[in-house]
Amino acid sequence: MGIRDCAWFSCFRAKFTPNEDTPLQTLPKPKEADKADVQELKEVDILIIRQIDPCLKFNGDAHHTSKYELMNRPINPELVVRRGQPFYLELTLSRPYNHEKDAISFIFTVTDEDSPSFGQNTLVAVPLLKQFNRHDPWNATLDSTDGNNIKVHITPASDCIVAKWHMEVDTKIIDGDAYSYSWETGIYILFNPWCKTDQVFLKDEEWRNESVLEDVGLIYRGTFNRIRPCIWKYQQFEKHVLECSLYLVKHIGKIRGNFRSDPVLVSRALSAAVNSVDDNGAVMGNWSEDFSGGTPPTKWIGSMEILQKFYKKKKPVKYGQCWVFSGVLTTICRALGIPCRTVTNYKSAHDTQNSLTVDYFMDENGKILDELNSDSIWNFHVWNEVWMQRPDLGRTYTGWQAIDATPQEQSDDMYRVGPSSAIAVKLGEVKRPYDTGFLFAEVNADKVYWRYTGPNHPLKLLGKDIHSIGKLIITKTPGKWEFDDITTTYKHPEQATEERTTMFKALRQSENLFARYYLNDDFNDIIFNLEIRDDSKIGQPFSAYFVMTNVNKNKDYTVMVTLRIDAIAYTGKVGENIKQDRFKVQVKADKSLELKTSASYHEYSKKLMDQASFNVSCLAAVEDTEFEYYTQDEFRVRKPDIKFILLGQPKQNQETAVDVFLENPLPVPLKKCEFTIDAPGLSKKSLKVKNSVAPGQRALAKFRFTPPNAGSQTIAAKFVSSELEDVDGFLNFVVEPNKIENGQS
Repeated sequence: MGIRDCAWFSCFRAKFTPNEDTPLQTLPKPKEADKADVQELKEVDILIIRQIDPCLKFNGDAHHTSKYELMNRPINPELVVRRGQPFYLELTLSRPYNHEKDAISFIFTVTDEDSPSFGQNTLVAVPLLKQFNRHDPWNATLDSTDGNNIKVHITPASDCIVAKWHMEVDTKIIDGDAYSYSWETGIYILFNPWCKTDQVFLKDEEWRNESVLEDVGLIYRGTFNRIRPCIWKYQQFEKHVLECSLYLVKHIGKIRGNFRSDPVLVSRALSAAVNSVDDNGAVMGNWSEDFSGGTPPTKWIGSMEILQKFYKKKKPVKYGQCWVFSGVLTTICRALGIPCRTVTNYKSAHDTQNSLTVDYFMDENGKILDELNSDSIWNFHVWNEVWMQRPDLGRTYTGWQAIDATPQEQSDDMYRVGPSSAIAVKLGEVKRPYDTGFLFAEVNADKVYWRYTGPNHPLKLLGKDIHSIGKLIITKTPGKWEFDDITTTYKHPEQATEERTTMFKALRQSENLFARYYLNDDFNDIIFNLEIRDDSKIGQPFSAYFVMTNVNKNKDYTVMVTLRIDAIAYTGKVGENIKQDRFKVQVKADKSLELKTSASYHEYSKKLMDQASFNVSCLAAVEDTEFEYYTQDEFRVRKPDIKFILLGQPKQNQETAVDVFLENPLPVPLKKCEFTIDAPGLSKKSLKVKNSVAPGQRALAKFRFTPPNAGSQTIAAKFVSSELEDVDGFLNFVVEPNKIENGQS
């Protein structure tokens, strides 16, 4: 049926676009020799399409696409639907439709393909039938007729290309003439997590709603013992976001033709296209302290501005770090219909040698030697998970797949990671595509400490830590403003037999397998423990404690101890030394001894790096033995939260006043204070505080916003000053509907 209709569509269609007043005479004019046929042609009752109603409200509700800006444009709206699910169109015809006499076909072409073809599924002809044909990938079915109007529902294939499509409607009288109507309204067809035959089908309704429809969420930063939730507005339904997402897939990710139907290939391409290293993608990374010429990563609140800027100029937007890459990638995947969530891994290993170990080299003072260290451990690292089936791997691996747009290591000559099945990572199957070995090391590598005393001296193993990598892996809980601990989806619990078994299984598969050294534990008379007990706020002093317990009931030991506090970036790069204390102490038999080191605000304030994080390390040597011990830990001082006061109940399309403030926690005044606000209906987003803010006083700003829509809404804010930066806050609230506008008295 489809092939037969394609033949008449190719041979007999008359290409022009009519309107209400198009006369029959606008058909192609016959040659002079054919004048005898003109009268007969005029008498033919050709079925002409006068108008097509895209049924935006109905289709938007049915396909969960009603929020897309494309669907809500006051002029020339376009249709956004999901594959594998029928969407409805109402056609106004020049006369009543007669299924015995008339044939109608819908011709779909992908708009950005240079040469659409049936073979690549970028050109599809779909005949109108009375009943659904489950054997055809695409279907067009007559729903109802009413005079000159017919209602049809069209079902794209559940594996069709995700792109913008153009539709033409061809009509033909059986054994007669043909006519073509070109519809100016574009049709965006997305992945469909609600469709059981779509590769991205997600049965869990809570996670489906959260990972596809939620346009605001939390991205977690900080450290595993000082978790910091940060607001991020995904804004996947906003202007140009969907168009930009499709542009990134094809033009930056280089995915063309039928490959755009595969979420595995699309998500892999996007993990490269979001960063700019190889391909001038959406966001340029910057881990320095110089953000001139762009926006510091800590100032971004959401993805919309980034994607709109990129789409307008087609140049990378400056600047991003891991959470920015992840937030933007989440937006793009959700816009396209791929379920996606941001994931934070605390104590995340960056294994540059594919050895599944992270090796640290330090001098006799316990100072890490940057020139020898290529591996690193990030205080936190944010990547993404997308939900899909993996037909390339088998049913076992259906579920969340890790992808990462932060440019760390190349994969197939491009900076990208994944999709890698979280199940494969947990099972230690490091050879599974894509980049499973890299993900495995991020969550489960062993950390090894070495002392380096020169090129002509052997390395000395100081210690190993097999439990510090992947301390906590979290994502936002669906429907709640709290985190969901998903650590066990990536790894077996620490201390469990399965964890070590999986590690050795992975090592046996490693191409970079080398002899692994483990600390000689013959000396176990002293138990060492480094503790950070304080929940310190920025501006306050903090302390670290080193506890030594001599379990030998008869012998005392003399121990040389070096305690260091260094500034550290969240990527694990060690900055300036803040404090170094040396001790020579005697640990009595069957006793404990506690050492303490502290740093005041004035000692650390000028040396802080991003995220206000610190590395505390301890090097201990027991006299009269060959035993040396090394350990380290990271923590951050807590920054204040931005607070909001709504001055009245927000109502739809009515102005609401808000006070936004922050209390200065520092012992010095705050200068050049500025809030950046993102609120529904707010145009001016930058609010400067005129005067400096004394210690303990409030930095206060006021603004008004007019929410255009009723329902749950979010205000997000950032704060910067000369002395304090990277401070944020958010407020969730409900906007009441405007009863008058909604027709209620």
